[in-house]
Amino acid sequence: MIKTLKALSPALAALLALCPAPASAAPAEVKVALVVPLSGPWARQGLLEREGAEMAIDDINAAGGIKALGGARLKLIVADTGDSPEKAKNAAQRLVAQEPDLVGGVGSWLSSFTLAVTEVTERAEIPWLTLSYSDQITSRGFHYVFQTSATGDRQAELALPTILALAEAASEKKPATTAIVMDNTAAPVSFVKPMLNGGFEKAGLKLLVDEVFTPPLSDATPIVAKLRNARPDFLFMITTAVPDDSLLLQKMTEMGVPASRLPLIGNGGHLATPELLKVTGADILEDVMVTLANWSTRDQGDLIRRFKKRTGEPWLGQDSLCAYGHVWILKDALEMAGAADRRKVGAAIHAMDTTESSAKFFAGGHIKFDASGRRIDAPLVIVQWQKAQPVTVYPPQSAQAKAVWATSR
Repeated sequence: MIKTLKALSPALAALLALCPAPASAAPAEVKVALVVPLSGPWARQGLLEREGAEMAIDDINAAGGIKALGGARLKLIVADTGDSPEKAKNAAQRLVAQEPDLVGGVGSWLSSFTLAVTEVTERAEIPWLTLSYSDQITSRGFHYVFQTSATGDRQAELALPTILALAEAASEKKPATTAIVMDNTAAPVSFVKPMLNGGFEKAGLKLLVDEVFTPPLSDATPIVAKLRNARPDFLFMITTAVPDDSLLLQKMTEMGVPASRLPLIGNGGHLATPELLKVTGADILEDVMVTLANWSTRDQGDLIRRFKKRTGEPWLGQDSLCAYGHVWILKDALEMAGAADRRKVGAAIHAMDTTESSAKFFAGGHIKFDASGRRIDAPLVIVQWQKAQPVTVYPPQSAQAKAVWATSR
């Protein structure tokens, strides 16, 4: 006779964990959290995530809520990480203490913040979905953290040969030298690691400049002077904050090394935001390429139109789209679990293997996670600023335009 769930085999226990609860036990509302920077230098990215998450909540509730829970409505509980990992951790601790019935959460955009927040949410066994890139996020043996983006190191492994192939196709010349300018937060460190650990050498590239700064950047002049003197064939600008992006790009233009002459590759959704266009200008951004984990496509036309009308944003980019999709993953997990129970929701996410529903909001169109919480086969996406718009140039099947290698114009 079975006395407790712990006495069952792991496989049978996992199956029973997903068994629906009786309809009479269904709550009227189910709380999910969003923890993102809403103040400080990363606030713009947090706002974009919030816009996507709020739209997903409204869309799900308008469509009947969580059907397995009798139509229970989702409620979004929002917390601000502030501008440091310590503040992010404190925000998560307050959230867990004040909202004991949370079933899951999304955020925290900057990898350093996500690392801090998930230390708290893992102990509370709250399933957490993030677009953050650092490989450390899902290499700590955690059970309740899920990373829908390809990790920074995986993106770098994919990006380097892809960028070189795009360069050679567009300019009929393979680059021989490169440079790195980066901040020292977790995602950039993760991104450049495989390049510095043999990637450049394997690709036949010589690294001429390797500059690291602590954000916020106060003066870009010394960095840009080194770039101007070294004259690399292209530049990896691996930053995380719009103010630093703008400062570097404007100083490069001022000192005669604009992106229209020095091909520039960035990483992360902050480099493809309307805010950067406003503070930097279309001429300065022209030709800048950005490697990403996700971007909206032509197939999402209705979603894009509704998002633009609702928010006033000129496009639906990675940050908002991922947050929208993360809420849908939690919705799908609740339907599978049939209970507003965070542990069962976590088990349901681990069991997901779908190309439907929430999968339609992520590049690659497939949601399945490995045991560490990393999304299996998460692809690389590249957009390029062309005529004041970030347009997809890779992968080819979803490209909206051909990539331009600046020096080949």
